[in-house]
Amino acid sequence: MDTALADRLAAVDERIRDAARVAHRDVADITRIVVTKFHPAALVAELHALGVRDVGENRQQELTAKRAELAGIPDLTWHFIGQAQTNKARAVRAAADAVHSVDRARIADALDAADGAAPLDVLLQVNLTDDTGRGGVTPEGVEELAAHVAGRPSLRLRGVMAVAPLDEEPARAFERLRACADAVRAVVPDARWISAGMTGDFPEAIAMGATHLRIGSAITGPRPARD
Repeated sequence: MDTALADRLAAVDERIRDAARVAHRDVADITRIVVTKFHPAALVAELHALGVRDVGENRQQELTAKRAELAGIPDLTWHFIGQAQTNKARAVRAAADAVHSVDRARIADALDAADGAAPLDVLLQVNLTDDTGRGGVTPEGVEELAAHVAGRPSLRLRGVMAVAPLDEEPARAFERLRACADAVRAVVPDARWISAGMTGDFPEAIAMGATHLRIGSAITGPRPARD
């Protein structure tokens, strides 16, 4: 077992507990997702042995391959957090337990058409920047997209996801995301997930109500060099 990995995981979990205490929140209401992009499946197995049960992947091919390789490991929840593409919807649906990046009606329709043995948990990705070329529905479009997703029978709308812009205080960005979460709950009252906060800004996300944190290198260490 990699003791450095265990130490990094413990350090992050302590920071999560501290941030939850400062925000007067129950840490049990916060799910820590370890993002394992470009790391081998063996690292996911090590994380599982350390108690990790939620892992995140940005790329469909990597998600599919790792889930297949680790099929014998029980109770792992796989979160797809990368940009979703309609032509990969079936493969994403087959490998993911939750998709955090539904940002338009077409991807919701494609995931719904792929169908599965169980409902698929999905979140609306919100674009908190002024760059319309970035992934994510605009805050103004959240309610309309929420209503559309709610009408897809095999999808279960859980909440919202976003990345804080680099040129803005994270707390301000996450405050806007929380307003989007309120708008989604006006459509689907039990859509209470807020997926926000990464290595550099998760305390601010916790203060603004994040329920799911997406943390990578602070736990996994540097990503391996790619060929």
